[in-house]
Amino acid sequence: MKKISVLLFTFCLTVVFGQKVSDYKYISVPEKFKGFNEDYGLENFLSKALIGKKYVVISENKDKWPSEVNNPCSVAKAEVLNSSSFLKNKVSVQFKDCNDKIISETKGSSSIKEFETGYPDALKQALITVPSSNPTTNNLAIQAENRETITTTVDTKTAENVNISNAEATATKYSNGKITLQKIQLDNNQFILADGNSSVPYATFRSTTKKDVFRVRLANGESTIGYFENGNIIIEIPQANGEYSKEVFLGK
Repeated sequence: MKKISVLLFTFCLTVVFGQKVSDYKYISVPEKFKGFNEDYGLENFLSKALIGKKYVVISENKDKWPSEVNNPCSVAKAEVLNSSSFLKNKVSVQFKDCNDKIISETKGSSSIKEFETGYPDALKQALITVPSSNPTTNNLAIQAENRETITTTVDTKTAENVNISNAEATATKYSNGKITLQKIQLDNNQFILADGNSSVPYATFRSTTKKDVFRVRLANGESTIGYFENGNIIIEIPQANGEYSKEVFLGK
């Protein structure tokens, strides 16, 4: 009976769980956007708009990144695409994660026919719905690299900068017979399984309304579910044929 209920949860949980651009603090912006014959000031316009939404804009050149950014998966990549039609200047703004997966896309259009003013106007419209930065511990967990001390962010409306605080987290080992992972509890509602040889968590777990059943984000970006069973952690692994295999991690 429990197995049936878990399978029913799979379909709804895989839809609602996913990374958001607002989870990020850092966004890289290229020096030039592809698809445009000239600059039109779009890079500068986008950078200023993102800074106004509390993001920290950095170069796409990793050699120029701030010293505190030591993991590419803590940075979202911004791109502006030219999707103009015959009568209107149109642009699309895409934000991608470190695996080049699109996590957000917004579109804007302008009736101004001149490129110099039409493209910036279309970009302005596209950025209206982009949320302000509100980093979460889930995004910072990617940077944790299996540390027992997790850096968490505290975002306040009155602060100009994001304040960093440390939260102690205990780690318990689990193994599926092939790899041994550490369970690191971030807070009462989420934890990660981390491999010391990788900077990206093997899996990130978030609580659901059902006890001991979790929304799970795998390292490859796929979403599924996991649950506790007899002291062990079970993950339903998506297969190419649309079915799921049962990955059992025994507590050690």
